Order: sequence, then C-alpha cells, then structure tokens
Amino acid sequence: MISLTRRTKAITILSITAALILLGAYSHATCRTEYRQRLIVSTTTSLYETGLLDALKSEFERNHPSINVSFISQGTGLALQTAMRGDADLILVHDPAREFKFLKDGYGVNRKIVAYNFYVVVGPGEDSAKVEGALSAVEAFKKIKEAGEKKTALWVSRGDDSGTHAREKDVWKDAGFNVSELRNMDWYLEAGSGMAATLKLADEKEAYTLSDLGSYLNNYVSGNIKLKALVETGKDLLNVYSVIAVNPRKSNALNLKFEASKEFIKFLVSDRAQMLIEEFGEPRLGKPLFHSYIQLMRHDDQKTMRWIQELAYFNGSECPPEYRYQAEELYQIKVFGNLRTSVLAATVYLENSCIRSLRKLKILLLDRVI
Repeated sequence: MISLTRRTKAITILSITAALILLGAYSHATCRTEYRQRLIVSTTTSLYETGLLDALKSEFERNHPSINVSFISQGTGLALQTAMRGDADLILVHDPAREFKFLKDGYGVNRKIVAYNFYVVVGPGEDSAKVEGALSAVEAFKKIKEAGEKKTALWVSRGDDSGTHAREKDVWKDAGFNVSELRNMDWYLEAGSGMAATLKLADEKEAYTLSDLGSYLNNYVSGNIKLKALVETGKDLLNVYSVIAVNPRKSNALNLKFEASKEFIKFLVSDRAQMLIEEFGEPRLGKPLFHSYIQLMRHDDQKTMRWIQELAYFNGSECPPEYRYQAEELYQIKVFGNLRTSVLAATVYLENSCIRSLRKLKILLLDRVI
C-alpha cells in the first residue's frame, strides 16, 4: 500500500514536470513568433526562381532568429517601384543604371555588390541564325535580326521592364537597332513575364532569347526546355547583382526595419553567404549558377573585376560615400582589405573622367568650328 502511494506521487510529480516543460516550450515558441521582425526584400524573378534566396534566408534566420526574411519576386522595374513606395526594406536587383538613379533620387542607401554571373544567348539546337561561336552578344543579335527578317528565326523578349529586359535593350542599341521599331517586326515577340515563362515560350516557338545563366541552367536541367546555350561569355553579357537598403530618411518609409536591413546586407557579403553563393547549384547542375563578388576581389581575375567596375561602379565606387548611411563598416573591407581593387577602381574612374572631358572638349571645338 505504501509502495503504491509513493508510485502515485512519483507519477504525479513527473506529469506536472512534463506539463511545465511543454508549457515553457510553447511559451518560448510563442514569444519568438511574436517578436520576429518581418524583413521584406523586393527582388527579381530570375534570382528568386533559382532557389538561391531560400538557401540564404535559411542560413541568415538560423543566426538571426528574431528576423523573418520575406521576398517579393518581380521584375527589376517593379521591384524598384515597390521599394520607392516604402513597401520593402531592401532591393536585390541587377540593373546598375536604375540602381544609380534609385540612389540619386534618395530612395536607397548602402549599396553592396554581392554576386555576378553572365547572361546567355540561347536558341534552338539547329541554330538557324548561326550565332553559336559569336564573339559577343552584339554580333549574335545582328545575326538573329538578319535571320528574323528572312523569316528563318524568332526572338522572344522578356518585355517586362526587368533587369534582363533592360540588358537586352542595351545590346540591341549597341548593335545599332531601336527596340521600339523592332517590337513591330513579326519575328520579335514579347513574353511580358518572368524568366522561366519566357524561356518556356522561346522553347515552344523554337526561338532565341536572352536569359541569366542561373534561370537557363535551372530550367534546362529540370527538363523544362531544350534550348541550347549558344553565346555565354563577354563583357556585354556580364550580369551583376546588388543589394540596396531603402533609405529610412524618406518620409514614406517610416516603418522600415533599417537595422535588420543592415544585418542582412552584412550577412550577404560575409564569407559564409559568399561561399553559399559560389557553391549554389553546382552539385545538381554541374557548375555554380552565381559567382562570389567578394572572392573575386580577393583573387587575380583583373579582367572580370575591371568589367564589373566599368559596368556597375558609380564614380569609381560600388556606393559613393554620399549614398551611405550609418554603415561605413560595410565598406572597410574594400578600403583596407584589397588595395589592388581600390587602385584598379581609381584607374577606371580616372580613365572614364578623361574620356568624358575629351568628349566635352570635342563638342566645344566642333561648336567653335561650325
């Protein structure tokens, strides 16, 4: 009888202890959920569809349990508009010209380049326009236009004001053509949608298109498309991704999580995140979808580094001092960690300044002569 009473007491104590432990765990989980900040990143479809952002989100949240990262996936044009309305805390895009305007108009601060890869000109296996082996995207585009006018080739454009669409228009312009006129041609089609849908349409039409490398490999290996990568190197195919925090001093951005934004930017340029970027996709696709910008700075590929500075630097910097806010530590890596990169950037800036001065002098002299 005594033994039974002790056993009953022991069971009761164990039950109460277990209940308290469960209650504590539930309360802890509830509190964590309650106090988690939601950090909203407005980004591009071509980047989001690869799955890289989900991998970065998981790693960041593992070390920052009070922050929940959410992504809004859309073209770069819409991504910028979302941030300008104050509906996002950060942008992660790939259109340097519009990024610079975003900074100059006061909407963004603390820009950091985080990754790069190359666009690819893809098309049907028979390659009726004979672009495979072209030395540049400009040369390939000229051949596609010529074949299109002979009704032996089709082109599918993103047509959605995305970063990829902006680059396509730049290449057509460099090739000497006006996209506004090309849009009226029978061989020039517009998808008006994201990268995966555009690739799918090009595949169905046996047409050519411009894609970022990540989206192309992701869809090709998954069996969604049969298009072949025909031109995939060259300066005019360089694709640079940058992150920019929305400026908290803008009147319509009072609810931004600026401190959390700085933490996410610091994470993206950290060794851990850069390693994830460099390795992402390689086990499944045979080669990485993106390259680490920070690792490039530390190595000896001066050609690619120079291309990035010519394409994606503003006044000799990835983010000139007047567009930085409470985040100078983000730029100490560049100043103290890689003197060669700084010297190279300064050289490119001086060269560009000289070219601009010579152009102004030429215009002035021509005006005097005329």
